[in-house]
Amino acid sequence: MSSELLKSIQYIKTIGPKRAESFAKIGIHTIKDLLYYFPSRYLDRTNTLKSIEVLKYVINGYDGEITIIGKVVDTELIHVNKKEIFKAKLKDSTGFFECIWFQGTKYFKDIFKEGDYFAVSSKPVLTRYGHLQFVHPDFDKVTEDESNEFLNTGKIIPFYRLPKQLRQTNIGDFSLRRIIQIALKDYSKYLEETLPSFLISKNNFLSITDTIKNLHFPTNYNELETARKRIKYEEIFYFECLVAQKKYFRVANDVNTPFKIKTSLVKDFLSTLNFELTKSQLKVLHEIRLDLENSKPMNRLLQGDVGSGKTIVALISMLIAIDNHSQCAFLVPTEILADQHFKTFSKLLNSFNIKIDLLISSVKKSEKDKIINSIKKGDTKILIGTHAIIEDNIEFNNLGLVVIDEQHRFGVIQRYKLVSKGRLPNTLVMTATPIPRTLSMTLYGDLDVSIIDEMPKNRKPVKTVLRSENKLNEIYNFILQKNKEGYQTFIVFPLVEESEKLELKAATKYYEEIKNKNLPSLRIGLIHGKLSWQEKEKIMFDFANKNYDVLVSTTVIEVGIDIPDANIIVINDAERFGLSQLHQLRGRVGRSEKQAYCILVTKNELALKSNNVNFNFEYLSSTEIEKHKAAIRLNAMIKYNNGFELAEIDFKLRGPGNIFGTEQSGLPNFRYINIVEDYEIISNAKEDAFLIINNDPNLTNISNHTIKKNLEEHFSSQKIFSSIA
Repeated sequence: MSSELLKSIQYIKTIGPKRAESFAKIGIHTIKDLLYYFPSRYLDRTNTLKSIEVLKYVINGYDGEITIIGKVVDTELIHVNKKEIFKAKLKDSTGFFECIWFQGTKYFKDIFKEGDYFAVSSKPVLTRYGHLQFVHPDFDKVTEDESNEFLNTGKIIPFYRLPKQLRQTNIGDFSLRRIIQIALKDYSKYLEETLPSFLISKNNFLSITDTIKNLHFPTNYNELETARKRIKYEEIFYFECLVAQKKYFRVANDVNTPFKIKTSLVKDFLSTLNFELTKSQLKVLHEIRLDLENSKPMNRLLQGDVGSGKTIVALISMLIAIDNHSQCAFLVPTEILADQHFKTFSKLLNSFNIKIDLLISSVKKSEKDKIINSIKKGDTKILIGTHAIIEDNIEFNNLGLVVIDEQHRFGVIQRYKLVSKGRLPNTLVMTATPIPRTLSMTLYGDLDVSIIDEMPKNRKPVKTVLRSENKLNEIYNFILQKNKEGYQTFIVFPLVEESEKLELKAATKYYEEIKNKNLPSLRIGLIHGKLSWQEKEKIMFDFANKNYDVLVSTTVIEVGIDIPDANIIVINDAERFGLSQLHQLRGRVGRSEKQAYCILVTKNELALKSNNVNFNFEYLSSTEIEKHKAAIRLNAMIKYNNGFELAEIDFKLRGPGNIFGTEQSGLPNFRYINIVEDYEIISNAKEDAFLIINNDPNLTNISNHTIKKNLEEHFSSQKIFSSIA
């Protein structure tokens, strides 16, 4: 990299040492840092109108947002009923318009000064006096020169994030634009190309110099989009190169003893099942078997919707490992789930001489010592447990297969510690939380992915309906009627204790109400998060054994045992739950051939909106999406039963950091690429990266010299490498 770009920004005209300190506080130290400080938004002439045009739009009933530029000619503070209102009067070449604020009046009074120019964006209205008015609009300050140039030439004006550290040294929108213009003029010639020429040609990209110039000061939106595409591609391309190298070298260097189906163990086990595997399960098992028969260790992600049968696939995979004299470890996130898997596996393998052990924190020390010794000797063939099985004192004799359930609940280090307990064991990670395709490509780019996309035969889709709170009596009558047909019911509430702030129903309070008032003739149970896992398990098994007709619950039932007759779930305050969580809860019912029902209960007006509006992301602005999030979620639950379709919607609503949690997501903080929206760019970059790395893993070819150099200079930080470990 040119030494000129590594100079302190204090050498740029108008900055100097003091302002350089302010820039340093926001991470801008060098001239290169400044050149890569791109605008957060742009103002485009194609979206602006003159005041006379806006007036015509309003008169004709236009109901959208409009951008207009004008000069402040007057301001005033008005007092109405002890409240302050701030009004700014602006004019352009065709007329006048007003901006009005009912809150933060002192702030806006300091901002809007007579003679200043502003670009104002909002929904326009006409007052009863016929004045054109914008209420609480978004706004950007522009200079008179910029305004004239903008209006006459159609030039796009960039706007940058202006943290307080910059504002404190009198750096505003205009001065920052001028600083960056100077930097581009004097230093853009020193920029070095960051992609090889064959990729630039293949993808019709601009050069890096033209890309950066157009990101700051584009002449039109086509040039801006071309530049954006290049900078996004480059960022995700280098990440995918790291992922591709990780996968290549793991496969290249790791050699394992291939598994074979040596005896009739798997066949004999399949003959004991009282159901047939679905075509999708058989397909996935075939993929896993091919992996296990390879000399390279399996590293596969198994996705499957709630109730699709991932666990039985995992168990059959373990039997293949056991048939090859290997041990298996099954890591799960909670003790109740570990215990349920232990009981299920023990029952399924009752007629086979296979030792299964359960290792959780509540196991007594004497019993734990016996299990640890059995694991070390190799007698334990399947070890099921929580974090307890990754402790340092757990030693396997011959760990051949690691299965991690609900893998997103475990960190990278935890997964690595378990895998490192064997000599290159095969790894199968499973999730019942469907992963959106863009997230899967980035986060799990080094894994082979299998998907169970078919539910067991004779399963009927759960009927999902949305009802307002004033329909609760009808819902209770429905529960009573269905109880006569053998149906059991979950009734879910968001919290255990009353919260005045959120005004939510509390499970403990409403348990008494349902038991004594709403459903007095039925046997009602209660389960919540403050109970120990043993208490929770006892209640769940009592429910499964029909000691209860109705189980009042918080979200602790999100993951649990199959209860075939539990075929109604009522979710109160449904708007308070995330889409993924609602789908997980719905998965608690519909585990038999009976028709199951999911009843979402919410506020009256929200139920009306969600039931009657078909939300389509293509036609909703980000503001509208934010405003209608709850209604979109509820509408999606009614419309879709497929977890993968719901995952895409949830991803768009919440973003990557909130799907699994920021710490567990395993993603670096991308600055340019949008993991939610940029599927085509990510797909293209991944394809290019994997092709290059597979053909030249060490990047020794001259044509790949630029890639190698950039990986070493910019992408080899511990943070990025650890994120994909």
